[in-house]
Amino acid sequence: MKRKLARQELRSNSDKDDDAGKEDEIESSAKRKRLNLWESVGQLCGFQIDELGFDTVVEGLYKPADPSSLGVIRALFGLCMVFDVVDERGLANIDLKWGDPYTCHFPLMHGMRPMSLPYMIVLYSIMWLGAFGIMLGFHYKLACCMFVLPYWYILLLDKSFWNNHSYLFGVVSLLFCGTNANEYFSVDAWLSRTQRGNIPTWNYFILKFQFFILYFIAGLKKSSREWLEGYAMSNLSKHWVFDPFRLILTGEQTDLYIVHWFAFVFDLTVGFFMLWDKTRMLAFLFCITFHLMNSRLFSIGMFPYVCLATMPLFCRNDWPRKLLLPSKIFRSPTGDDAVTKEEEVEPEKETLEESSPHERNCNAIKAGSCGSESAREPKIRKRFASRRVTNTQRLVVALLIFHMALQLFLPYSHFITQGYNNWVPGLYGYSWDMMVHAWDTILIVVRIRDNKSQKDYFLDPETWTLNDRWAKHGDMVRQYAHCIKENLQKLKGSSTRVKGPWANLSSDLSIYADVWCSLNGRFQQRLFNPHVDLLKAEWHPLKPVSYLMPLLRQFSSYRSKLERIEREVHGWSNYTGVLFVADYPGLVLENYVANDLSNVSLRVLEGEITYREDTTTTTTMMRMTLNKGGGTLSVPSGSFHWVETTSLHPACYMYTFYNGTKHQLARQGIVEPVKTEKVFPLMAEIRHRIDGFGRAVGHITNALLHLTLDIPMIRRVPLD
Repeated sequence: MKRKLARQELRSNSDKDDDAGKEDEIESSAKRKRLNLWESVGQLCGFQIDELGFDTVVEGLYKPADPSSLGVIRALFGLCMVFDVVDERGLANIDLKWGDPYTCHFPLMHGMRPMSLPYMIVLYSIMWLGAFGIMLGFHYKLACCMFVLPYWYILLLDKSFWNNHSYLFGVVSLLFCGTNANEYFSVDAWLSRTQRGNIPTWNYFILKFQFFILYFIAGLKKSSREWLEGYAMSNLSKHWVFDPFRLILTGEQTDLYIVHWFAFVFDLTVGFFMLWDKTRMLAFLFCITFHLMNSRLFSIGMFPYVCLATMPLFCRNDWPRKLLLPSKIFRSPTGDDAVTKEEEVEPEKETLEESSPHERNCNAIKAGSCGSESAREPKIRKRFASRRVTNTQRLVVALLIFHMALQLFLPYSHFITQGYNNWVPGLYGYSWDMMVHAWDTILIVVRIRDNKSQKDYFLDPETWTLNDRWAKHGDMVRQYAHCIKENLQKLKGSSTRVKGPWANLSSDLSIYADVWCSLNGRFQQRLFNPHVDLLKAEWHPLKPVSYLMPLLRQFSSYRSKLERIEREVHGWSNYTGVLFVADYPGLVLENYVANDLSNVSLRVLEGEITYREDTTTTTTMMRMTLNKGGGTLSVPSGSFHWVETTSLHPACYMYTFYNGTKHQLARQGIVEPVKTEKVFPLMAEIRHRIDGFGRAVGHITNALLHLTLDIPMIRRVPLD
């Protein structure tokens, strides 16, 4: 009996020891996972996170890294910039963009003027040569300066062409200037015999950071209700790239779930997924699909291809060396493989020599199986501590930290630069609010009043402009008004004979702009006060635009109702349409109904309006007051009418109409052609690139002949 009890007690103690061992093993495994996580983060940053200090950060960011990945990415980025200079910067069409001295441009700093066409072509030529130099890695630092300086000058000359990727290209090219990206896969590395063979880790870190925030902040900007409720990108699902999704989803579901929700989740998370080894390949797959789809959906130049070319930043730094190792052309002449291997092996040797016998046994059996990470860390820190940190290195890291802080601050800095805000904060560029807002502009009226003769003149808003981006920003509207006045005075003083009523225009002018826009599916409403003289209006970059009309957000909840009404009206006929309008108290909408529109009716949805109609048969003017629920009013075609908001609060109303011309054309068999796009128009794109390069070379030749031999320039004139 005693033996039986003893065996039971021994079995019980053994079970307890096994349980305790399992608990210790679980605790040790959790500890190893935590240490592996911190080590992974430390590898990404270049320094250990749990021992932060400025010198520690400097040491980590200056650790030697393999230059091969950065060299290949530099070459691909330079190649993209070679195409970008021709296409989106506009070298191929430089005569149309910068050739007309009367064209209105919108510089960031008011008063900046472009150079004459020949010198602008020379500037573009320098930028183009710089892009080639970056691509080849030839005289790399000089090539970077040749590209970056003209790029930013041209960008600042006209903010009406600003977008997120133009700003991104400028920032990334600036960062490349500070790196040693010509240590591999470059002409410089092939010709030189004194290269270091490795580069500081911060060369990778700062570029990773830049592209990480490109995605992450774009995701944060998409967290607004405007995006998540699906109002920013409507009807995008009709494009052929979404055909596979429409097999299981409706068009509305594709717009909401795929275009809006998936894009939000993708931008917010893909940067994190690309950082970790286990999820990187899956993230790359989504990235490739996402950017190729964007290249087909939008005219955004080289942006998708730059993002594809820079994805390898998140891979191991030596991936090209493993692929191209047999080729001597791409190898650094200093044999930096040995240096890299020595740096990697040295910490493990120190750890094995100075660790306890138990830890040495564990490390010999399986690295990291029982706390070897905790034994290795002090030795790595000790090795780092033995290095000297120079003041130059501290300055470089301080500049990197400043750049990071600036890039995190700028997207949310619009509370300072209020002069550039409209209904949404900031200019379209450094905000990373990519495709977050959809604008629908139906009317732009530019009225010029001659204060001497008391006469009004109306100018086509496309006169002397290259796009209509100016009409949505208070600073650009004011710049356009001043440009109009300058051009009118130059025309009167030039030998060009001004015909028509413009010939008698005095110099005492007032210019007004009435712009009607809809933001993200809302009512059409005024963007600026139509009674403010833009030539006399005050504007300051740090103060709100005084003549900006606030967005009528109280009617935002109407958007779902407007969609239902629109579907109902379109259901009446294939030729019926609807227009939704909102206006402020005391303001008057002057509207002309064309003859091809019939059955035009007006109905009030909120507030009160007074309708006045210009009648030619009687001397009196028809006047009628309409309220919400007061029925509809028939509006005659081929005449003007006026709608004044007379309620104490803003009013909103709607027009419905029948398009007779469209119906008549349909009866004759003339229908609006359906726009079809080739899935992969490879040959068309190749021909477009070849034609663009040919025109670019032609412009450069003409400019050089003009500057050296005084041969007249050949310049195209845009068609009206």
